[in-house]
Amino acid sequence: MGIRQDTIWEQFLKPIFRFIIDDEELKKLSQKLDWEKNLDDFTNPNVIYPDYYKTGNFHGIEGGYLTKTAALTYDPITKYVLPPNEIWVREALINKIRVKPQYILDLGCGTGSTTLMLQEKFPIAEVIGLDLSPYMLIVADYKARIKDVPIKWVHCDAKKTNFKGNNFDLITVSLLFHETPVAISQLILQECFRILKPGGELIILDGNQKTLRQTEWLNNVFEEPYIKDYANSSIESLMGAASFQNVQTDDVWIINQVTKGIKPIPVSDYSEGEFSFSYS
Repeated sequence: MGIRQDTIWEQFLKPIFRFIIDDEELKKLSQKLDWEKNLDDFTNPNVIYPDYYKTGNFHGIEGGYLTKTAALTYDPITKYVLPPNEIWVREALINKIRVKPQYILDLGCGTGSTTLMLQEKFPIAEVIGLDLSPYMLIVADYKARIKDVPIKWVHCDAKKTNFKGNNFDLITVSLLFHETPVAISQLILQECFRILKPGGELIILDGNQKTLRQTEWLNNVFEEPYIKDYANSSIESLMGAASFQNVQTDDVWIINQVTKGIKPIPVSDYSEGEFSFSYS
């Protein structure tokens, strides 16, 4: 599928980002990464890429996230499209965490920006970053090695992770669902519910659905093929359908939102009014 030449991205934004992004720095970074070897290291041969993922031109890049270009430009572009400040927006997710996690999964981790913040916030926790693009994981691993932090990176489809059930204290998802068909988002949320421990938290950072519904032009800016369907859906409703409880959404600087839900503790796990589940 070729890129339409009449999109806002092609006409206006792509030239702007070409001016903002330092091509020489990206070339230097690319040269530091042994793409061929790292692809062998990070590619799970059992992964089958869904059709929507292979054919979508996410962020106006032909081939989407299964390219070096997407992995190299993701961080420079994201820095400017999460106003007023990328770190502040991602911290809005971090600040919603109430559990004391020992085992954390950052689902759809991309180049690992949120994953690294989670490891910094919870240095003794085991943190796993999972993504469907081995190219993104190569960059994420490079960033983790620069900071000398022990994050495990997993190449996998988020809707079928193969982790055991009741496994994680905390699952985070940043900027994934606006790039995913709603039916797939529902399957991912069901998988999150399966692999969370009872009492565990799922926290989602993404575009503000109320704002996106009211601003049609935002839906077209980055040639996101599923953003309109995302805007017209409800993450809260999808989480409720996946059996999460205490689901609540908070606006983040108007443009984004953070939605949080809890996997309930089964009635059989209560004992004399006390929880049998412990975060210690």
